[in-house]
Amino acid sequence: SDAGLIGGGSYPRPGEVSLAHGGVLFLDELPEFRKNVLEVLRQPMEDGVVTIARAAMSLSYPARFMLAAAMNPCPCGWFGDPHHTCACGSLVVQRYLARVSGPLLDRIDIHLEVPAVKYKALTGESGGEPSEAMRERVDRARTVQRERFANRPGIYANAHMAPRDIRAHCKVSDGADALLKTAITRLGLSARAYHRILKIARTVADLDEAAALEPKHVSEAIQYRSLDRRGVG
Repeated sequence: SDAGLIGGGSYPRPGEVSLAHGGVLFLDELPEFRKNVLEVLRQPMEDGVVTIARAAMSLSYPARFMLAAAMNPCPCGWFGDPHHTCACGSLVVQRYLARVSGPLLDRIDIHLEVPAVKYKALTGESGGEPSEAMRERVDRARTVQRERFANRPGIYANAHMAPRDIRAHCKVSDGADALLKTAITRLGLSARAYHRILKIARTVADLDEAAALEPKHVSEAIQYRSLDRRGVG
């Protein structure tokens, strides 16, 4: 319920978003939640706080969490699969995806489609970047971000940047700016999605140990908006 997720009740208590403060909130089968339950996520995702108003009082709970959500591409789960036939019509698929609204998707930084892993990849010995190397890169990037926001109370990472921080720390090269302009125009992205792309591009550049946002950083960030590219929401 929305009260269970956000908090509330006759005697107000914190909900799951506040219990996940400083951690990860995972929602599986996202479109299966009632729409009103999903919509109440928008305020805490934007502000990092939940406010519960009652006749005699108003309570605020912290709610700065990382949302991780998963969903099928359609009710039967086979839409777009090369080896199975989807049993859902196009209208059914559209209605299913529309359960997750555009304004909510705007607040989710990264959208990724995850295809089935092929047998060869499962059984092969060659792997990607070792976890230890990834951890070291992430640690270096987080150190850069802590130093970047040392004089900004309450901001510890790129995800927390306000518009003025984005203007200060997400300066793009001419090539990256042209790419971003094309993407915004063709995909019809909102101002919020534009800011999300810049935050992700800044993080990609930090992982790359680069000071400026180049076309490759912006391009990767745009690729992480797959549901925008499909027009979902």
